[in-house]
Amino acid sequence: MSGGGGEGEEGASLEFTPTWVIASVCTVIVAISLAAERVLHYTGKYLKKKDQKPLYEALQKVKEELMLLGFISLMLTVFQGRIIKICASPDTMKHWLPCPLSHESSSAGELPNASPDSSSHHRRLFAAEAAAGVGHCAAQNKVPVLSLEALHHLHIFIFVLAIVHVAFSVLTVVFGGAKIRQWKHWENSIAKDNYNSEQVLKPKFTNVHQHDFIKKRFKGLGRHSVLLSWLHSFFKQFYGSVTKTDYTALRLGFITTHCKGNPKFNFHKYLMRALEDDFKTVVGISWYLWIFVFIFLSLNVHGWHTYFWIAFIPFVLLLAVGTKLEHIISQLAHEVAEKHIAIEGDLVVQPSDDHFWFRRPHIVLFLIHFILFQNAFELAFFFWIWVQFGFDSCIMGQVRYIVPRLVIGVFIQLLCSYSTLPLYALVTQMGTHFKKSIFDEHVQVGLLGWAQKAKKKKGLNLKAATGGSTQSGSTTDGSTVRSLQMGDIGRKETTPPAEIQPSNGS
Repeated sequence: MSGGGGEGEEGASLEFTPTWVIASVCTVIVAISLAAERVLHYTGKYLKKKDQKPLYEALQKVKEELMLLGFISLMLTVFQGRIIKICASPDTMKHWLPCPLSHESSSAGELPNASPDSSSHHRRLFAAEAAAGVGHCAAQNKVPVLSLEALHHLHIFIFVLAIVHVAFSVLTVVFGGAKIRQWKHWENSIAKDNYNSEQVLKPKFTNVHQHDFIKKRFKGLGRHSVLLSWLHSFFKQFYGSVTKTDYTALRLGFITTHCKGNPKFNFHKYLMRALEDDFKTVVGISWYLWIFVFIFLSLNVHGWHTYFWIAFIPFVLLLAVGTKLEHIISQLAHEVAEKHIAIEGDLVVQPSDDHFWFRRPHIVLFLIHFILFQNAFELAFFFWIWVQFGFDSCIMGQVRYIVPRLVIGVFIQLLCSYSTLPLYALVTQMGTHFKKSIFDEHVQVGLLGWAQKAKKKKGLNLKAATGGSTQSGSTTDGSTVRSLQMGDIGRKETTPPAEIQPSNGS
């Protein structure tokens, strides 16, 4: 291309563009970027001032995603010239297509015709690409693996997916948190009874099988009781998933096991802090979620209707998680009903990791994370196709496949927000260990500092007693620090200083 001929379909290059145009465009772009950065900054300050930690954490995740997307954009811009020059044989590019090639385009080795309206757009882009990748590959009797237009569409899709996932995760946790806040009056009612000295000192005997928690959750003994319990757990997640008797029984079981010295422990406040900590995990897009994106995009072949069948994966997983969480509550009731007919005092359940899959309560959070991402992926993919290619695009599929996908997506979002997430927040506390969020942030820092001092002091004492190295003492107290981090503080013989022990309001 000649020096003055950098014009035509692509227009003039930067060498032949007026400097005032370059400076003006750069100024506008920088001004918009700085304005967006300031908006995010002041929004974060406002959320911190209002003590809206979940929304603040979501904002931080949005910043991380924007930074990642900016890097992706940079990589696509820098390497797009090389990417479009990666060539393949025309026969290879005719297989595993999301849209079928017409007879004419198949014989010519062209791009599939998405719609008549976009044919002129394809021709313009083809003319622009002819000077780069297409011309390079045509000389080898091959075609580009990825066109400039396809790169542009892929970039937009990744951006839409990240934003939709973060937005949906925020909505889920905000609505779930609103549901959990409705339990606060239960906590206040229980605290009021605890402060009533006459009620506390009055001798109390509980008929286990007449207790509301047992009557609603215990389905008797025998072969059919297990099946009935699972069926009841499945349907229970759709209506009144958590009742006051459930909350009261699980709260008392948690406090009796982990906070026996503090019966007035504010369990509701602890639930909210634990949910805020878990929110950091739910809102992020982990590397293994990108593997799922790769698998889905690979299997999105015309005629397979992958976009339809894959919508059932988060749907089935969500029902399984909700059923399991409800069944854990039923198991706790079943254990008490099997062992006792009448007990002195209040009915107390026994938390244990044995009730969870593979004895790991954290698996439930992983599944919820995957469910929210996959549901966001489904809906983001739908809106991206609608805006980018139109509702009638062959990638969109037939209406009978589209409507169920949208209905399932909305159902998953509502059920996860108002039932599954609140269930998780409560039932996940029924594990063997409590979480470090049982302490306020400043208390957590104090506990870890205390653990380090205890480790050093024990090591010195052991060295003075044995005259040997401190390796043994360091190993012992290293486990103490790990236990502090994992929330197993209450099981250590050593006791932290009184100023950093959990208070009534913690």
